[in-house]
Parts: sequence; structure tokens; C-alpha cells
Amino acid sequence: MNLKNLLIHKANRCAVITINRPEKLNALNTATIEELNRALATLRDEADTRVVIITGSGQKAFVAGADISEFSSFGIEEGKQLAAKGQNLLFDFIEQYPKPVIAAINGYALGGGLELAMACHVRIASNNSRLGLPEVTLGLIPGYGGTQRLAQLVGKGKALEMILTAAMITAEEALAWGLVNRVTSQEELMDVATAMAESMAKNSSTALASAIRAVNAGYSYQRTGLDVEISEFGKCFGTEDFREGTTAFTEKRKPKFS
Repeated sequence: MNLKNLLIHKANRCAVITINRPEKLNALNTATIEELNRALATLRDEADTRVVIITGSGQKAFVAGADISEFSSFGIEEGKQLAAKGQNLLFDFIEQYPKPVIAAINGYALGGGLELAMACHVRIASNNSRLGLPEVTLGLIPGYGGTQRLAQLVGKGKALEMILTAAMITAEEALAWGLVNRVTSQEELMDVATAMAESMAKNSSTALASAIRAVNAGYSYQRTGLDVEISEFGKCFGTEDFREGTTAFTEKRKPKFS
């Protein structure tokens, strides 16, 4: 595979995908989303890969959001297409993936980064991690499944608190809320994630796939919610608040919403 933004390492029937854009805090741009789709599609068809771990390069961030410069000039329909394409290529793709996918969260997991982690089947966070959905500060809402998956994981009240305040929470808070499965030190993060992956990889691959499908079936109502999210996300691109929010971000100042 010709991958510019990813590194892949395989051992003991487990594959580690590292998002390798440390200068951008591993922000998700279109190219990275497409590369993740290609890499996961390839690993899905490899019999010697039973479990996948996704992490970010460097010490600071898992994924610190989406690449805002790519969509700051979008209109409503382009916004809807952005969300729909991302969900189809990556976020829904991971949730429905027939092999376990573990997010090893090292540092910031914000916006699209947290949405990526939530699409994974299990989340392990380093104790320096900070997690949040800050989209409302840009005049947006989460558009890659965040409004649906966060509520499933932490409940409606906590999800609305996180989304509406745009506040970051600590790894320990995320553990207490049920947003992550485990918290460990940054030094031990990959060892803990690998040990979990290897314990999964010892089990029946067909049973693992069946278990994922069965658990996902309990949340089949989510499809309607995701469709509404795409629509509402797109509408945000037609507002003055979106223009002010993204302009303020690029100018590194606080937005002034009317």
C-alpha cells in the first residue's frame, strides 16, 4: 500500500495503524480518511490479521480533530457530502468492521479524533489524554457520528453536556463516564493495547465477527440519528456563525457569535 499519512506494523496476528501527521497533531484530512479506509480494507482481507489497533504518532495527540482548512469555505450541500462521505468511508466502516478495532488514545482526541475513537470497538487512553467535541465553537456540530455514539456510550445528559459546552474531559473522567474502557500511563499504552489485542486474536475469528454484528444490531436505530446528524451538520455551513467560528479559528482568536 502507498500510504503517505499512515504507518502499519503487524505482529502476532495484530496490526497497528499509526496516523502519522505529528506536525498537524494527526488531524484528519480527506487524504488520511481515504488512506485509513484503504488500509483497513486490506487488513480485513488478510487472514493473518485478527485485530487492529489505531493510534496517533508523537506524544501529544491521538487525533486533534479534523483539518478545518479543508472545509472552511464549504456550503450546505458540500457540508452534507463531507459528513456522509466520511461516515461511509471510515466511521461507519470501522463500527461495522468484522475484526475488533481498538483505539489507543495518546493525548488529545478532539472532534473527529474522538469520533474516530468512538467508532472503534474498544478505547484505551493514556492518563494525559484529553477528550472532547469542540465543534460548537466553530458554529458546527459533530458530523462523523459523534452525536449518536457519544450518547450511546455516556448517556444523553453527559453527551449533551460535552457537546454543548465544548469542554474537554480527562482520561479519568472519560473512564468514569464509560467513554473509555481503560486508562494507563503513556509509556504502557501500547503494551496494554497490544496485550488486549493479542487476547482477542486468540479467539475464533468468525465468533469475533458475529459478536460485533450482534452487539451492533442492538443499536440499529442509530441509522436515522446519523442521517439527521448529516442534515444538521450540513445546515450549519449556511450560517454566519460557521463563518465566524472558522474565521476565528484560523485567526487564532475567540469567536464572537451573534
